[in-house]
This record gives sequence, structure tokens and C-alpha cells, in this order.
Amino acid sequence: MSDPASDPVGEPVGEPETDAPTTLAADADAASAAADRPGPRRRRPGRPGAAGRAVHRPVSRTTLVLATLAVGFAAADTYVVVLALVDMMQGVGLSPDQLQRAAPIVSGFLLGYVAILPLIGRLADLRGRLPVLSACLLGFAAGSLVTGLAPDMTTLVAGRFLQGVGAGGLVPVTVAMVADTFPAHRRGVPLGLVSAAQETGALLGPLLGAAVLAVTEWRVIFALNLLVGLGLAVGVRWSAGPVRDRQRPDRLSAVLLALLVAGVVLLWYPPGALYSRLTIGLAWVPLVSGGGDWVTPLGLLVLALAAGLVVRLRTTADPLLDVRGWSRSLRQADVSGALLLAMALGCVVLAFASTDPRVALLAPRGWWFLGIGAAAVVGLVVHLRRAATPLVPRGTLARRPAWGSLVVSLLVGGALIAALVDVPIFARTTIYPDSQLGAALVLVRFLVAVPVGAVAGGWLVHRLPAGPVAAGGMALACLGFVSMARWDAASLDSWTSTAALLVAGLGFGLSITPVTAAILGATDDHVHALAASLTVVARSIGMLLGASGLTSLGLWRYYAVQADLPDPATVCADGSARCSAWTGLLREAALSQERTVFAGAAVLALLAALAALALLGRTRAQAHPRTPPVG
Repeated sequence: MSDPASDPVGEPVGEPETDAPTTLAADADAASAAADRPGPRRRRPGRPGAAGRAVHRPVSRTTLVLATLAVGFAAADTYVVVLALVDMMQGVGLSPDQLQRAAPIVSGFLLGYVAILPLIGRLADLRGRLPVLSACLLGFAAGSLVTGLAPDMTTLVAGRFLQGVGAGGLVPVTVAMVADTFPAHRRGVPLGLVSAAQETGALLGPLLGAAVLAVTEWRVIFALNLLVGLGLAVGVRWSAGPVRDRQRPDRLSAVLLALLVAGVVLLWYPPGALYSRLTIGLAWVPLVSGGGDWVTPLGLLVLALAAGLVVRLRTTADPLLDVRGWSRSLRQADVSGALLLAMALGCVVLAFASTDPRVALLAPRGWWFLGIGAAAVVGLVVHLRRAATPLVPRGTLARRPAWGSLVVSLLVGGALIAALVDVPIFARTTIYPDSQLGAALVLVRFLVAVPVGAVAGGWLVHRLPAGPVAAGGMALACLGFVSMARWDAASLDSWTSTAALLVAGLGFGLSITPVTAAILGATDDHVHALAASLTVVARSIGMLLGASGLTSLGLWRYYAVQADLPDPATVCADGSARCSAWTGLLREAALSQERTVFAGAAVLALLAALAALALLGRTRAQAHPRTPPVG
């Protein structure tokens, strides 16, 4: 990425962003506004730009690098649970054979990642990029702390949810900062680097988890998350430059926060020397028969500290965290609309992500979730038409490339999940029946090409229209899936399978940046973070729907092939019900299921290519004259 401070194409268009007071999560934005640089005169702190809209200024190269690293690290954490899941289950009292009960560990993260994302994007548009970026990093760190200390399943899922909220918000905020810093005709490569960081994180996540688990326990993973999250938050704050001094340090809030964290640690992990004492140990004894940790004397003390901290933050003149300012921003961001959208998205996540698609299309209460979600969608549509300041401002997605990007993202997600899920399954069915690691390494052949494609797609967007670039990428993905749909039991031993995986991965990578560039180019500056969040949501929902739909299609094929199999007694020479020949027939039926999934993914990839060509536009981003500074 070029430094906007030294590169002419990185110069800001318009006025600097100075819309946030100095707080723990918001002072980074105030720092950017206070940075000593020549140019347009600054507005008074807290004032929006024209027509009541926030004005967002470019950020430094250091800030962009830190934000991009945060995106990659959060993506790694998304996949690190793949290897640590069984250990996490045992850590909260579940046995490995209760895998279905562990589904909330995964779906809780996904729920936080998807359902709250549009609200975070809207907040970043209203309050400023850097305050929300800092808040997301702190939220991710806090979620890591809760997850790492979790003594039971409920607390573990709550921590994962908070991690998902923080991790999900990093992507649209970083994308919006790139859009603020670089003009449309020069932002392709920076956007590609952000996407590459995210996909590289997904590639390295399982490897990081395996490395940690090889030498220590799973809780260390989240301790590392905590340290890295806090370190990145401090780095972002430092990169923003100097800020105004506080009227007086809010030492009381800092003390209350430290006592609160210490109290939680003692509550969940009491020192044996204290816990076993007759008098001091009473602090961990529930006051109500059958009560949990929170009705013990120590638990009530922790709750009192939390309440005291909230009161302090809401009443002091210069708080450690500007709770009142964030409350105002939430009201302005349309909390009612955000809750309705979160309910709709959450119901989709719970309906599809809480079940094994190889067993059932929906979760046990999936139709109830979908019904509630449909009602929430109806309520959201009515609300958005009536609200004075809706979550999605009117006209945001009016242009064809804007809503077309969401359609393409949905189709891309539906095709992508087939590679992420079914390539390892195919490997386990054929050459790696007893090695999860070996099967995962087959998927690496696909994943390693995605970041390369993301950067290449960003480079091509500088020279070609977004529509054809994205269409070409998805056409390559389609060709890769067509080749996979012809695999047999020995295909993974051939170089042709590696070629198919690399082509498909490169194609998906090529499509990511053009879709993002298209929606940024078709929406106004003051909704860029919201627009970026909606593309992430669309792709995530596409992955959920694709996982269920394609697997159901594959199961239909499996049962159709199985129904045509001869009786085992006629296949096995000794007349038994099981023999190697019969097992081979069953394996071929399973392979036909996977080939059907790949064929379905090829169709989705082709539809995505056609949609990109028709909806994303064929006009290349051009340099526009800069708006002269005001004043």
C-alpha cells in the first residue's frame, strides 16, 4: 500500500474526519483529526460534514497495515477452533461423543460475526472508522478473555459470540478506510491486500491451532488472542497520532475495571489455598440452593463492581470509555432496525448452522427459526420505509452494481462452501481415511491460491472493469469444479487434482476484490462501511444456504445410487453382508454424492459469473477531479 501522506493518489478528497470525542475506544479518531498536517481547515470536534453526514479522512499507512493484520489474525481465529473443538468441549465438561452439543461453540461465533455486522458498519459510517476499529479490537480481546476463562458451556458460547462481533466488524471498517484513503481508480490493490490477509488468516488458522495444541492446552490460544488484540488496539491508537489531554485521568474507572477482571478470574478459578478454607471459602458458596457462580458472595461482588463501573462511565465528565457518546451513536444508527435485521440473520444462522447438513437440512427447530426470521424481515422492510434515519439509508443500494454485488456475493458464498467442506470429505473417503491432517492439507492446495487471486484481482481492477474481472474469476472456479465433478477414487494422487484446486482457488480470489470495489464505487462515501458489511453478510448467508442445499442435493444422489446397488449377498463371494467388494460399491456411492456437490457448485459459480457480468458494470473506475478544500 502506498502512503497517502507521500503519494499524490493517496491524498484525501474532502475534509478530515473529526467526529469523535477522546475515549478509550474513540480517541484514535480524535487523534487523526488532531494530526498536524496542512490542508483544509478542520471542523469543530463532534460536528458532521455536509447535510449532517460524517466526513471521513484518510488514515496513515501504518494504521492500514495494522488494520489489515487485525483482519488476518481474526480470520485465523475463525478457523482455529476446527482443531481445538474437542479439547474445548472437554474443558467445559462435555465428552467427545457429544459433538452435536458443541454446535453452539461454532454457531455462536458465526451469529456474532453475521448478525451484528450491519450495525457495526453503520456505526463506522456515523461515528468514525478508527473508534469502531478500536472498539472491535477491544471486543475481540474481551471475547478471547471470556472464552479462555470459561468454566461452562454458556460462558464459552458468550465469549465466542463476543469474539465474532469484534472479528466481523474489522473487515468492513478496514475496507472503508481503504476507500477513504485511496480514490476509486487506485484502491484495487489495497483492497486486494486486505482480502489476501483475510484468506491467508483462514489458511494459517488451523496450522496455528495445531502448533499451540502440540505444546499446551486450548486456553492458551485465546490468551494469545487477548494479547494480540490488545497489542493491535494499542498500535492503532499510537498510529493515529497525539490526542488532547484528558481533563483529569479517570483512575476510578480504571481501578473498577481491574477489580472486575480480577474478580471474574477468582470467581471461575479460585486458588486452592483460599477455596479450601472454612471461612474464606464461603465466598464461593451459592447463597441460594442450586444457584450458580453469580449468586455466591464473590459473584454478587463482581456484579456490584460491574454496576458501579457502568454508573461511573455514564456520570463522570471525562470517562475512560465514552458510554454516553456510544449510546447516542447507537440511537442514530437505528437500533430498532439493527435488531430486526440481527433477528432475521440470526434465525438463518441458527436454522442452518446448528445442524450437520449430511444428516438433516435444518436444525430440529429450523422451520420455527425460519418463520421468525421471515417475520423479522417483513418488520424490517416496514421499519426501513417509515424510519426517519433507517439503518440502511434510502437509496444506498439503488444502483445496479450496489445490489448486484450482494447477489454475486451470495452466489460466490454458495459455491465456496463446497470447496471448504467437501474437498476434505472427498480426501477422507479416498486417500486419507484415517488422517484429518492429510485431508486438510489437500484443502490447502485450494486455499493457497485464494490470496494470490485476491491481489491479482485488485491489480486487474485498476485496468479492467470490475464485472468482467469477477466474471472471469468465477468462470475459472466453475472450470475447477467441473474437473472435481469428474474425480474418481485415485484422482487426488494425480497432478490434475492439484491443478483443479489451484484454478478454483485462484478464481475465487480473483472475484473477491472486484465485488468489493464495485459496491464501493456504486455507493456514497458516507455508507461505505455499511455497504462493505452487507457484502460480507451476503457471502456468509450464501455459505450457509449452499452448505445445506448442495449437501441435500448430494444426499439425494447418494440414496439414488444406493437404491440401485445389488444385494450384498450377490456381491460377496461367501454370501456375507460385508466384504471388500460391497464396501467399494458403498464408497463409490459416497463419491457420487461428492461429485454431485461439486457439479452443483459449478452451476452456482457459473451463475455468479453471469451475474457479475450483467450486474457489476463494465465501466472501469476513473480518476475524478478532487474537490477543492473548504476555507
